[in-house]
Amino acid sequence: MDLKSIENIVSLCKRRGFIFQSSEIYGGLGSTWDYGPLGTEMKKRIKDDWWQNIVTARPNVVGMDSSILMHPKVWEASGHVSNFNDPMIDCKQCKNRYRADHIDIKKPCKKCGNKDWTEPRQFNLMFKTSIGPVEDDKNITFLRPETAQGIFVNFNNVQTTARQKIPFGIAQIGKAFRNEITTGNFLFRTREFEQMEMEFFVHPDNTSEWLEHWSQERLNWFVQLGITKDKLRLRPHGDDELAHYSSACNDIEYEFPFGWSELEGVADRGTYDLDQHIEHSKKKLNYFDPKTNNRYIPAVVEASAGVDRAFLTCLVDAYTEEEVREEKRVLLKLSPKIAPITCAVFPLVNKDGLPEIAEKIVEDMRKYFSAFFDQGGSIGKRYRRQDEAGTPFGVTVDHETTENGTVTLRDRDSMEQVRISKDKVCDVLQEKFSSI
Repeated sequence: MDLKSIENIVSLCKRRGFIFQSSEIYGGLGSTWDYGPLGTEMKKRIKDDWWQNIVTARPNVVGMDSSILMHPKVWEASGHVSNFNDPMIDCKQCKNRYRADHIDIKKPCKKCGNKDWTEPRQFNLMFKTSIGPVEDDKNITFLRPETAQGIFVNFNNVQTTARQKIPFGIAQIGKAFRNEITTGNFLFRTREFEQMEMEFFVHPDNTSEWLEHWSQERLNWFVQLGITKDKLRLRPHGDDELAHYSSACNDIEYEFPFGWSELEGVADRGTYDLDQHIEHSKKKLNYFDPKTNNRYIPAVVEASAGVDRAFLTCLVDAYTEEEVREEKRVLLKLSPKIAPITCAVFPLVNKDGLPEIAEKIVEDMRKYFSAFFDQGGSIGKRYRRQDEAGTPFGVTVDHETTENGTVTLRDRDSMEQVRISKDKVCDVLQEKFSSI
């Protein structure tokens, strides 16, 4: 797959209602995107699967949902006010702005070809805002650049009310905001994005083993989403890459058309965050171990993934072009667990009672799956539309249905069709899901 495929995916996303350019009728706003009907469904399924895997299936991980706006001292304590910077550089000729660590200043500007650059300078990535009707320094706060700090400041609240013993985790899904100098590659780098984060609290002596554990767990999750295993890898950070709070980190990366890039970071944050909040808030954020009768400050292993990057990865990995009977077929080979529509139902013709039978099948199916009734255009065009939407199964109601009560069940990837009883459609789909 080449960079042209990203352009094709962007086009498909708009055509089928996955993603739209935000504020498009006003010319759009750079690197901001709106999720359409299919995109919203698929995004929700990815988040639900993450929540099931991280929280629901585990006795020692609980969830929370913290506020986007927090006391400004939170960001002073966390180090974001002083350390959350990227080096910025400008072309003096065209005024185009770049991250200094993303370009070679010995080469000309990509926009105008000039080689006259400003000196690099640090740029803080947090969005400032003001609380209340008066805008002054006393009322300044920030849109959170990560969801993690909402977990750390609530460590005591969650640990005591959930009655959790170390090791245990706190997870949440939520929006974060970063005023990136340069954005791009569709959903990959945006200024508004959604995170799926889990902070796992452990004894400080045990961070290495838990870092390895969660690195493998999180890699396996992407594989079970249906992403090609050979295009995923774990890459440990070099010392020069580590964030100010981290002593070790493994990135889960995917081989995009634009190169290997990060999907999720699994980091050993040590006791940095709780130490900082203890110092700045003057509150105790420690843990009493009933087995040893000792108090200590827990260390943290963090698993931090982007919802939008996971969404993009699923699209890129699933996007397929193939030739069928000398015509190009475009399809998304999405796992049925995240496909926005599980099954589409088609009446072969719009008469003879076939639409009514098809609508009844859809009504019954919606008790268990996401179903879609499609009666517009030829049956071939309807198949192609659903292939592009990533719909794994299609049911066609034809005249044979009125004779013997059977319908055809079509598989998206193989295009094979089998006849089954119309009363058994849900049972057959449930069997297929149980094998995923």
